[in-house]
Amino acid sequence: MLKAIIFDFDGLILDTETPEVDVWTQIYAEHGFDFPFDDWVQTVGGYGISNFDAAERLSLLSQGRLDPVSLRARHSLESDARTLAQSILPGVMNVIHEAKRLGFKLAIASSSHRAWVTGHADRLGILHHFDRIICADDVGVGRTKPHPDLFLLALNQLQVPKEAALVLEDSPNGVKAAKRAGIFVVAVPNPLTSLLEFEGADLIVKSLAVLSIGELQSAA
Repeated sequence: MLKAIIFDFDGLILDTETPEVDVWTQIYAEHGFDFPFDDWVQTVGGYGISNFDAAERLSLLSQGRLDPVSLRARHSLESDARTLAQSILPGVMNVIHEAKRLGFKLAIASSSHRAWVTGHADRLGILHHFDRIICADDVGVGRTKPHPDLFLLALNQLQVPKEAALVLEDSPNGVKAAKRAGIFVVAVPNPLTSLLEFEGADLIVKSLAVLSIGELQSAA
C-alpha cells in the first residue's frame, strides 16, 4: 500500500533547468560559440556521468580570453533572476494536496544543496507540506543521483519501506537513483529532459497535471 511520495525538486516542482540552459546559450552565442547541450544534459539531476563545466569549456574555447570565475558569476546572477520568475510546474499542487488529504508522507530528495531547495520551496509557499527535505548536504560527496543514497535516506527518515513509496522524477539520473533504491518511479520529463531516454522508469507521463493519486496507487 502506498504511504509516501518522494519528489525531485529541480525540473519537477520548479523549472530551474530551462533558465540555466537559456543563459548559457546566450553567453556562448555572444562569444560566437554554440552551447554544447549534449554535454551539459548528462549532468542533469545529479552527479551524472559527466564532469562537464560550462564555464571551463567556454574558457577553453576562447583560448583563455574568458575567465571561468567571471562567467560563472554572470551565469548565476542571470539564471537566478530568471528562476525567481518561474512558478510551480503544472499539476504539482494537485498531487501534493491530494496526497496530504489521503494521509501520505511527503519528501523532497534533491541533488541540489539544502539552502537552494528550502529557499525556493519557502518562497513558493510549499515547504510546510513536506515531512522531510533530503539534499546533497545529507549524503557523501559524489553520492547524489544517480546513486541511490538520497532516496534510501528519504525512506529511512520517512520510516516507510521501499514497497510503500513512489518517486516522481524529471531526469534519467533521478530515475536511475530511484530504481537502484528499489522504489517505483514515475518519470515526468520537462521540455529539456524530454529529449533524453528514460530507461527503467516504471511509468512516464507528460505532466503531473494528467496524473492522479488514484492512478499512482494503481500503478505502484
